Amino acid sequence: MAAPPMVAGIGINYGQIANNLPSPEQVVPLVKSIGATKVKLYDADPKVLCAFAKTGIEFTVGLGNEYLAQMRNLDRARAWVKNKVQAFLPDTKITCIAVGNEVLTSNNTVLVESIVPVMENVHTSLVELGLDKQVTVTTAHSIAVLETSYPPSTGRFRRDLTGCMTKVLDFQCRTGSPFLINAYPYFAYQASPKQVTLDFVLFQSSQGILDTSTNLHYENMLFAQIDAMYSALSAIGYKNLTVHVSETGWPSKGDANEVGATPENAKKYNGNLMKIVSQKKGTPMRPDHEFNLYVFALFNENLKPGPTSERYYGLFNPDGTPVYSLGIPAKDGNSNSNTTSSGGSGGGSAIWPPPPNGYLSITSSSVRRFYV
Repeated sequence: MAAPPMVAGIGINYGQIANNLPSPEQVVPLVKSIGATKVKLYDADPKVLCAFAKTGIEFTVGLGNEYLAQMRNLDRARAWVKNKVQAFLPDTKITCIAVGNEVLTSNNTVLVESIVPVMENVHTSLVELGLDKQVTVTTAHSIAVLETSYPPSTGRFRRDLTGCMTKVLDFQCRTGSPFLINAYPYFAYQASPKQVTLDFVLFQSSQGILDTSTNLHYENMLFAQIDAMYSALSAIGYKNLTVHVSETGWPSKGDANEVGATPENAKKYNGNLMKIVSQKKGTPMRPDHEFNLYVFALFNENLKPGPTSERYYGLFNPDGTPVYSLGIPAKDGNSNSNTTSSGGSGGGSAIWPPPPNGYLSITSSSVRRFYV
């Protein structure tokens, strides 16, 4: 089985590693104001799930890395599904459970060995409760699962991860769940600003790149990252799986060495990204597949560890004011921005040689984010 393509839409990651955030009831209108129809949590916070009851907004709830070892016990997995998912249906539209986050690149043997058994236990619990047709089970991967990724047609999984990845993919093919990736062009730019053009990562007019193996032209890096993942899936026999972007975003502030972390660049990245999604077009390799993505993140989160940028990915400040204008119409039809930046391709294609390590191989893995 292949996971059916889902209707394209904008989602938002709702993290809560902060001590100054508004109540979930106050968050509901903020989510609606940006036109988001999907929310992804890193847990299954009952206050959030209750606040969004009967709003029609779809939820992906998370089963955190810290719970995976104990969830290898079917009884515990069954209890979690009953208490964290079934208890809120049907009023809250929970459609997906994300088991763990970036587990295969965590260098944690216990997590890696637990991921498939826990996914199986959660799915079995859903089947027992008659919920498996409305709630899928998946897991999110870092782009760092790729060994090669430039040009996109050469995308391949790391050889040391292929065995684990195949087990995950077998499960997903059998149950019909989407393949999730956390993709951040920001990290490629930050690591090699002289070799990665800012316009290319911000969805702005540029020469783009040409993949000479397929003759496909790429106008932005995110689409190239997605298609590299499609190539990797095809190379090991899973070409029909659907790739969704579970995280992508751009920080509005960073440390002195975090090049490009500015409000202006964050506004361009997220604003142009939302415009492209609204056009309902796919990537060059999958032009007929509308794609789903979740912007990271709803709020700036003041308690997140790591470099300054980690605390400044939010679209909103904790007081509910926008960090910057997105340049898209709000749901009520009124514009929420005066920005003029937009996506699009420039004249002519360029075969853009990668930095020594391959521009798409520069990922979040060394600096980011085991915050679940």
